Formats: sequence, C-alpha cells, structure tokens
Amino acid sequence: MKRMTFEEKVGQMCQWVGLEHMATTERVLSKEELRNNSARSFYPGITVEDVKQMVIDGKIGSFLHVLTPAEANYLQSIAQKSRLQIPLLIGIDAVHGNAQVCGATVYPTAIGQAATFDTELVEKISVETAVEMRATGSQWNFSPNIEVARDPRWGRVGETFGEDPYLVSAMGKAAITGYQGSLNNRDSNVVACAKHFIGGSQPVNGTNGAPADLSERTLREIFFPPFEAAVKSGALTFMMAHNEVNGIPCHSNEWLMQEVLKKEWQFKGFIVSDWMDIEHLYDLHHTAIDNKEAFCQAVNAGIDMHMHGPQFYEDILNLVKDKKISKNRVEEACRKILEIKFICGLFDNPYINEKHADSVLFNEKHRATALEAARKSVTLLTNNGILPLSGKKYHRIFVTGPNADSHTILGDWTQMQPEKNVVTILEGLKEIAPDINFTYFDVGWKIKEMTQDKVDKAAMMARGADLSIIVVGEHQLRYNWNEKTCGEDCDRSDIGLPGLQQQLVEKIIKQGVPTVVILVNGRQSGIKWIAENADALVEAWEPGSFGGKAVAEILFGLVNPSGKLPVTIPEHVGQIQMVYNYKPSMYFHPYVIGSSSPLFCFGYGLSYSEYQFSDFTTYKDTLTKGEELKVSVSVTNNGQMDGEEVVQLYIRDIYSSVTRPVKELKHFERISLSSGETKQVKISIPYENLGFYDKNMKWIVEPGDFEIFVGSSSRDEDLIKKIVHVQ
Repeated sequence: MKRMTFEEKVGQMCQWVGLEHMATTERVLSKEELRNNSARSFYPGITVEDVKQMVIDGKIGSFLHVLTPAEANYLQSIAQKSRLQIPLLIGIDAVHGNAQVCGATVYPTAIGQAATFDTELVEKISVETAVEMRATGSQWNFSPNIEVARDPRWGRVGETFGEDPYLVSAMGKAAITGYQGSLNNRDSNVVACAKHFIGGSQPVNGTNGAPADLSERTLREIFFPPFEAAVKSGALTFMMAHNEVNGIPCHSNEWLMQEVLKKEWQFKGFIVSDWMDIEHLYDLHHTAIDNKEAFCQAVNAGIDMHMHGPQFYEDILNLVKDKKISKNRVEEACRKILEIKFICGLFDNPYINEKHADSVLFNEKHRATALEAARKSVTLLTNNGILPLSGKKYHRIFVTGPNADSHTILGDWTQMQPEKNVVTILEGLKEIAPDINFTYFDVGWKIKEMTQDKVDKAAMMARGADLSIIVVGEHQLRYNWNEKTCGEDCDRSDIGLPGLQQQLVEKIIKQGVPTVVILVNGRQSGIKWIAENADALVEAWEPGSFGGKAVAEILFGLVNPSGKLPVTIPEHVGQIQMVYNYKPSMYFHPYVIGSSSPLFCFGYGLSYSEYQFSDFTTYKDTLTKGEELKVSVSVTNNGQMDGEEVVQLYIRDIYSSVTRPVKELKHFERISLSSGETKQVKISIPYENLGFYDKNMKWIVEPGDFEIFVGSSSRDEDLIKKIVHVQ
C-alpha cells in the first residue's frame, strides 16, 4: 500500500462485470431493459476496450460473472500489465454448486440442502463447490444466503436454508466452513460472502427489495443470529441487502455496518454492495440527491466495494478531494480487499491451469455427493400406501406435467447445462424401472402459457393408465428469465400453482386413476386440494443434476425418503405469516373463515419406516447457571426398510418477562437406523441457549420452568415432552 497511489487504492474498491458478460448482454438487452434487470448488465457508451484499459490503469480491483477459465486468465493477464501488477478478485454466485458455469456439478438448492438437516453434507457440498470454482478461475463466492425466509410469496425462499434462525445458522456455518476451509490451499478454498444483511426475506408485501419494518427484537431474535454465527465462523465478506429496514436503506445503514457488524460482532472482513444498490439510494429510495451523494452515504456507512460499473471511481476521488469521505476510510477498504487477495494466493500466482477444469467439473466424487444430497432432500408429504411402487402391479404409468422432463430441477442461479449431465424425472423413472411402460405427454414447459387443450388431452390420456405421475411446480431457470415464476425477482401475490397446473392435477385425479404428484419448486406452494386428494404428494424442491434419479429411487423404494420441511407450508396465501415459532397470542382469535393451522409443519416429513421415540430422559430436573441441559431419547425403526430419521429438540420458556415463541428449535441430529434397530441419542444444550433478550435488550436466562420437546417434527403429535426447572 505504501507503493500505491491514492487513485490505485480507490480502484481496488471497484468491481465490474466480465468482458464476455458485457458483450453478450449488449446484444440481447436494450438500454431501457437494462435499468430494471438485476441479472445481466453492460455499460452504455463504455466498450470492452475501455474496461481493459481501466484494468491496466489500476481502476478496477474485481470482476464478477466471469464464467470460463480462459476469460479469468485473460483478465488476470491484463491486470499484470498494470503498474503494480495487483491481481483481480473474481466473484461468482455459486450458491448450490458452481452452476453458473456450463458443465459444473449442480447440487440441490439451499432449501433442499436444509431439508436434509445434515450439516456435514452441506459442508461437503461447499468444499466441492469451492474446488470447482477455483478450477474455473473464481476465488470469491457470493454465498451463503443466510436470510431467514418468513414469506413464501418471496421468490428467493429456495435460495435460503428456511424459516428457523437456528437451522439457518447451522447450515450457514457449514457452508462457510466448507467454502473457506483453512484458506491455505489456493486450489480448493474460496472466500465466502454472508448475504444479504438484512431483512429482505420478510418484505412488507412479499416482493424482493421491498421495505422491511422490523423491531430490534425481531432483528436480534430472528434475523441476526445466522449473520453473527457467520462472523464467528470466519466469513471474510458480507453483502448488504437490497431493502430498507425501518426507513433506512441497508446500503447506507451505519448502525448495521458500523455498530453491529464491525463493532459489536468484530467483523474483520470487507463489505460489498449488491447489484447497483448504492445507486438505488438515489433512483429508488430517494435518500440521496444523486449517485455521488449515494456513494458518499454508502462508503461512509461501511461499504468497501461497489458492485458494479462506472461513475463510482471518479466520484469517490472527488468526494475525498472535497473532504466528504476521509482518506483513512479508503485506506481501510483497500487494505481489507488486498488482504483477502493475499489470503487467496493471488499475489503468488493469479493464473489457473485451463485444462484442469475438465478433470474437476462434474467429477465422479462430486456427482456422488449431488445424488446423495438429492436423495436426502426429497420430502414425502402424503402417502396413502401407494408408495413405494415396487412390487405393485403398475405396468402402464402415465407421466405428465411441465416439470416432468425439464431442467427446472436445477433451480435458480443455474446456466444452461449439458443434457448428458442432467437426469430429469422422466429419465430417472425410465432408468430405475426399465420394464414399465411409461407414456409421457408434454404439456409444455412454459408454465404461464399452458393451454386448456393440453390439460384436457392429458386427462384423457391418463384414463388408460394404471397410475399417473404428475410433476408440477414452478419455473426457475434464469436463462428463461421471462418465463420464470420463482427465484430472484420472481415474487407472487398468490402461492397457488401458477398457470393451469391446478386444473391439470384435478382433471387427472378425477379420472379415478391412482395419482402421485411431485412438486419441483423453490418455495412453499398452496397445495391443499392436492394434499387431500392425491394418493401421494412428494416435495422434491430443486434437487439438482441427479434430482430425477433420486425422485425415481424414492418412488420405487430403492431409497427410503428422509427429507424434512425447513419451512412451514400454509394452506393458502391468506395465512401468511405462517411459521412454527409464533408467539402465544397469534391465534387467540382464530380465523372466522378458514383454518388457523398450517397444511404441513416445520420439520415434518414422512418415511416408508415408522420411527418410535421413547425413554425420553432429562438427566437433571433442575438446571443451574453454567450447567448444560442434557437429555437422551431412544429411537426405534419399526419398519421393514432401513432408513434415516431427524431427531429434533425444541424448547419453550413457559412464563417469561418478554413473550416467547411456543417452540424454538435448539438441536437436530440425523441418525441412520436399520430395520428393527434402536439407538439412544444424547443431546446437550448450553445453559445460555435457553436465554432471550429482556425488556432492556440484554441477553438473560430467566429462572422458571421450561418445556423440552423431542420428536420427528415441530407438530405437537410428533413430540414427547418433559419439564425442566431453571434456576
């Protein structure tokens, strides 16, 4: 830094999209379309050659959306022509595998990973994702998304680990540990980015970037815990959220960045803005009179790097010249960015072996992990005994639905993948059951454009089958941006199945043919009628490259389903907000018309085995400060199949000075059980984990009685309980 000019230090704070991304976007987007697009970008009036010269002049420190090893090396070679040869930090959204890159392994999206309740598996996925990122030239992952999803209208639920702060914290920690490792291996470690800080997952109207109106108590009890855990886990970067919180946009929120993140939690990394969100202080939030003022507010509040594009560099120089931003503030940002570049080994060698990617992407080990994750994520919601299908006399099976033979199983944040790398659900069925006659009718993958004649023909064709399998849900593929119904910037005012999918399911079921419905989606759907009328309902989420094979294995009984819901599924949109950890007064007055109960509870998921919880023991009836709450429970597999169960422990502070939720998840543990096997599970909960924020927002553990619940879901009938007195 002593050798750097001040202009070069400001340059380190500047990020741009990749050259190939610029060129291709300019061919497909107009200047008018560019303004509201948060997936693609180019810079009107600025050429690729201009950007290359900026790199040489030391005016750019980072790129994103660089998708090939060749482009990554080319950009680094340009940076080596700069005066001090400072390498570039290249970031990418590899949120469930390095799926923005063609040929990468695509794992289940975060909501499916959360449904496994398997932190070791999430860490393994993250390790492998980091390896594939490094092989393709990226060192910085804009992941994990550790927002706590509290509104199913919001399109990005599938990008999160669900609705519970404890579950999200555990999964986020696993992901960060997997991505970063010890950060001493430049071939297998990348920098993690905890995002989006904060509150965007409970927008006032369910739409991405809408205001969040949240008390400090709600922030600290629900939304802060995963981010504080991320700091403790060593996350080196944070990304701010699109939205405002309590009237202050996150990108200019000094309390969030300076007081909470940097001072209270002692975060030592750097903070990056989200996509053009600093500019939105001016053109959207109207808290700045122009972009220059917006940059001033954001940098002074704590933003260290700008994502992305022009004007920022010149304006920061002028703001420092005008003494509106201090030189020390720029020095601080530059130092943190350079430190991470050193940690990544970029100063030793910024280049990668371009041929190495061929042996790393989609390798055998990664494929096996993707299949394991898909198997563990699929969640069985209803089953009247029709599943598993093996051994039953279903010779002619009719398959239809917009997601039956579609790459939508890959989920959002995925670019087009080779056909040979993806097993659709139809392909999986044919692979697992080659002796069965599958008849497939294509109703079209464009969900919003499904026609009534296709629905009618599908129902007619189903009449002659022994069984129907209907694969419905949403469309998430961003390379079909205008056809998306779910994912980033795809929020909905209703959670029913979009298009004519509900009619499709109803018409087929009314033919009297046994019917299995499979959901491929990234958030909760309004599926009450289907849950009550289908013979079986399977939530597949967005299960990734081998999702079709995993679903087929479960349908035919080769794999025992074990996924659990990381979110509560409401009956319909009118019940929102619907979460398991609600306050006691929430349903004091039930709805006059309609149910006050969820369709499916958090933590719920069926199996082909029956698990019995017994011998629930608390080692002490009275707990004193400094002691751990220690319990044990026996779990028995009374079924005919080997399987896996998720043991869940919840608490309730029965009487307290501040209202507490009716249940709070405090521990979960995934165990495998052979048919007839019993295992004793021992659990220890630290004393301080029984606490809450008091009237003065201080963390305390109050004396009194606590209910301790153990079981297979948050549903009352799935739990057994004990009472422990806390002194």
